[in-house]
Amino acid sequence: MTNQDQQPPWGKKHKPQTPEEIIAQLINKLQDFFSDRKKPPPGGDSGTPAPPSSPFAGIAKLLAVILLVVVLQGVYSSFFKIAPGEVGVILRLGQFSRTTPSGLHFKIPYIDKLYKVDVENIRKEEFGFRSRTPGQQAVVERRGYDMESLMLTADKNVINVAWIVQYKVGDPYSFLFKVADVRQAIRDISESVTRRVVGNMDFDYVLSNRDLLAASVKDEMQTQLDLFFPAGASGVFIGTVQFQDINPPDQVKPAFNEVNEADQDMKRLVNEAQEIYNRVIPKADGDAKKIVEEAYGYQAERINDAEGESQRFRDILSEYQNAPDVTRTRMYLETMKNILPGVQQVYVIDQDQQSPLPLLNLTTAKMLPTPGQQN
Repeated sequence: MTNQDQQPPWGKKHKPQTPEEIIAQLINKLQDFFSDRKKPPPGGDSGTPAPPSSPFAGIAKLLAVILLVVVLQGVYSSFFKIAPGEVGVILRLGQFSRTTPSGLHFKIPYIDKLYKVDVENIRKEEFGFRSRTPGQQAVVERRGYDMESLMLTADKNVINVAWIVQYKVGDPYSFLFKVADVRQAIRDISESVTRRVVGNMDFDYVLSNRDLLAASVKDEMQTQLDLFFPAGASGVFIGTVQFQDINPPDQVKPAFNEVNEADQDMKRLVNEAQEIYNRVIPKADGDAKKIVEEAYGYQAERINDAEGESQRFRDILSEYQNAPDVTRTRMYLETMKNILPGVQQVYVIDQDQQSPLPLLNLTTAKMLPTPGQQN
């Protein structure tokens, strides 16, 4: 027996290397299985006719193949894999059975049905614009979305608001089956809440407090979702709300710019006046307080001096009453002691002499040269 006679009927002993080879071999096997042609008998007698085949044999073969495919398909679909960040929802005969985390799991074929839900991905809804990414750069398209962004403020002004709502799936089963269209529900609730919040605020407040408005819209959206879909039936929770652009419409931008420039000029003039006020008024208050304090100081000084002089006079009077001569002489000497240092000419008058006797004026006399000195 040769090596060729020992080979199996399916061909050479080697496994197919590619999926194309597997499919080709399967097609060949099915063709051979359903083919009515019979191999010639081993005696080489080709003239002997082959016996007729039964019609039920082909049907049995077809049913066997179908059964095999169904079994293989059931075995293949019994095992499934949940990727990280996903949650699997299993329905058994249309009823909720369980949820499965990431990993490899088993389900009953043809009875259990699997739904995969991404619970880690942050979903986003855009209002007033749409983001396009035709390459590496992101392009924002605003044309055609004016009806989403145009709003009316409390002071009857029209404003153009563009914002983003980001949310995540919290309950996969509720997300899939409790609400028919979660995305449309979030869009409707977001537009309703945003228009109500902006409509209750003035135009200037909306322009300058976008962060506060975004936080208010986020909280109210979550409240509305919990109210419309109790017990978390919506299956989502709002992550963030961001106001991207808040501007007046293009038709009123020139008038808005003029009003804004006038408002800026008014604020500039007010700031300049406030700066002058802060510089002049405190200085004037300080000068006024300084003058008042100086007046109080002068008043205290004069009162203290007067009281001191009065007390001194009373003390001298008391001493004078005790010893008039001694007190008079002491007062005369003290007075002369204070006067004489400032006197330049002194005249001594004798009480018996009728005319004053002049003394040598030492302050104006020149010193005469001594003998032997030159002039």
